[in-house]
Amino acid sequence: MPGFEDMDVETIWQNGEFTPWDEATVHVLTHGLHYGSGIFEGARAYDTDQGTGIFRWDDHLDRFYASAKPYDMDIGYDREELTEATLELLRREGLESAYIRPIAFFGYHSLGISPEDVPTEIAIAAWPWGSYLGDDALENGVKVMISSWRKHHSSQIPTNAKTTGLYVNSMLAGEEARRHGFVEAIVLNKDGDVAEGPGENLFLVRDGEIFTPALSESILDGITRDTVITLARERGYTVNENVSISRGELNTADELFFTGSAAEVTPIRQVNNVEIGNGSRGPVTEELQQAYFDLVEHRAGDHDEWFTDV
Repeated sequence: MPGFEDMDVETIWQNGEFTPWDEATVHVLTHGLHYGSGIFEGARAYDTDQGTGIFRWDDHLDRFYASAKPYDMDIGYDREELTEATLELLRREGLESAYIRPIAFFGYHSLGISPEDVPTEIAIAAWPWGSYLGDDALENGVKVMISSWRKHHSSQIPTNAKTTGLYVNSMLAGEEARRHGFVEAIVLNKDGDVAEGPGENLFLVRDGEIFTPALSESILDGITRDTVITLARERGYTVNENVSISRGELNTADELFFTGSAAEVTPIRQVNNVEIGNGSRGPVTEELQQAYFDLVEHRAGDHDEWFTDV
């Protein structure tokens, strides 16, 4: 995965101003740095046949504001301000396609665990980002490991919020997998059933039907997840989205794939030492992956309501 030093990006929008990339800094005693008290989003802009468009930006903003609510965090900017800041950022950088990262966090004031009187800081960055899980992952799929780390339950911390501190769990799972020679992890919930990947939702295909863990399984309500469910149903597939998937069912699946704003639609070809299906991208995954890219690159010509033109 390339580092920022390899990218030609110059500007970040921070606290209402466009700031040079290298000057967008925070104090080392920032509350969010010490306690993970921040929320974020991840969206993509695509170079479409109708010009650059941000895919499902309104839905990402909805989740951004919803993520702030459990922490009583005041974003301080309305939707129109954040949208215009993002569009202007893409224009300034000349980015026809990009990954977009809005973040809000409790800033610098005091270091009690309570963020009372601590100001909220906010920033939006955008940069070019190709395939999240590797250049050949979209076509050939990835090998994944079932992590020894479990996903926290929604009774412990809100799993429907994209909270910065929660992703330590994701980092531990992903790095454990990579140390053992895998590309990514699958995380189980407290009951031992399948939750999701470190940064992805998971889908299973069996006998022509599609299954994905219920939101009650302590997963994030993924926007790409919802998109793929919509595309699958539009193509006549039965999608079961309120189910539990056991660890053992992964081994007997015809196909498995990840979804996410970064991962997009990525096939899974192996879980631990078990080959999934014929060990390559399956036909249902390929059809939905193609439908997804036709959609987000606006070749399909439908779901115009999901695009925000730059």
